[in-house]
Amino acid sequence: MANGEIERLTANFADEMDGAALYRALAEAESDPAAKSVFERLAAVEETHAQFWAKKIEALGARLPAVKPGFRTRALGFLARRFGPRFVLPTIQNAERRDSAKYDGQPDAVAAGLAATEKDHAVELAALQAAPPSKPSRKGPLSGAAIAKLEGRRHNLGGNALRAAVLGANDGLVSNMSLVMGVAGAALDESAILLTGIAGLIAGACSMALGEWQSVTSSRELYENEIAKEAEELAQNPEEERKELSLIYQSKGLSEAEAEGLATRLMADHKSALDTLAREELGVDPDELGGSAWTAAGTSFVLFAAGAILPVLPFFFLGGWAAVVASLAAGGFGLFVIGVGTSLFTGRGWLFSGVRQLLIGLGAAAITYGVGAAVSVTLV
Repeated sequence: MANGEIERLTANFADEMDGAALYRALAEAESDPAAKSVFERLAAVEETHAQFWAKKIEALGARLPAVKPGFRTRALGFLARRFGPRFVLPTIQNAERRDSAKYDGQPDAVAAGLAATEKDHAVELAALQAAPPSKPSRKGPLSGAAIAKLEGRRHNLGGNALRAAVLGANDGLVSNMSLVMGVAGAALDESAILLTGIAGLIAGACSMALGEWQSVTSSRELYENEIAKEAEELAQNPEEERKELSLIYQSKGLSEAEAEGLATRLMADHKSALDTLAREELGVDPDELGGSAWTAAGTSFVLFAAGAILPVLPFFFLGGWAAVVASLAAGGFGLFVIGVGTSLFTGRGWLFSGVRQLLIGLGAAAITYGVGAAVSVTLV
């Protein structure tokens, strides 16, 4: 029983120290004073929680474990230093939301207020995402516009840049490695395999870019049309829209009087009212509308090509089975790295994620190789 209790306390201590290290890394990488203060405050909270568990461990006569930042913390810290904290912020917020209930079943954590504090972390990070640079969120109730912006950002949490980068490269790698192995199974010569791989890279990257451009453009046009309809309804039936806003805020926990007052203040400014209605009713951020279609297309092209080039490279320098084996090795390495990358936003272990991705990708390559070999024999 004592050993099990020490294991629980030690795991909690390690988690809190890991969280503190991550927020310290974000604070060091952050140039905006307001955001920096948020990260520093969160790090201090995690350190306080760690001390809570440390005292309990020592009270049982056990020694505190030597704790170092985990792989995920080190990787996210590196990305934050390289691309800025906001690049990894959605990933960290999603992780905080997943872990927000981790103390709910631990009575000592609940009694000490740790469970409630953990739930606040995801909210603070969401507010930080919603707030423009150099404008820290203030204590106390948020304004209607701030609440609306916060809610609008929550609709977009799933599409963060880190996830898009990892999955885009994965699409290119898996599809082109499977294509290369398929034609290799057909016993084509190296020049034909190389040409097929390059063609697959270009065709796939162009397809991804066009698809992303079409998706963002269509979404933008849809949002613009919906916002135009909302503006028309606001102009024709302002009282009805005010009532809708009041009901929305009542559903968020405000009293009827507070919701009515907030809705009335928002309706006094047509632009603010339309902005709020777009966020609340449509889940759309009018300032973004899905982002730039051309930027999304270009990014998709580059990410797909970056993954797709790996299984093709060996055929520029090698021939025969040496090229095939090297192609599999390069593709396998890329698959493992991508799997490790997915662990940053899924919360699974990096080794498990890397090996799983490697096996799935090699399985797909084996299937296409077998199909290529079978078709070659049939045609001959």
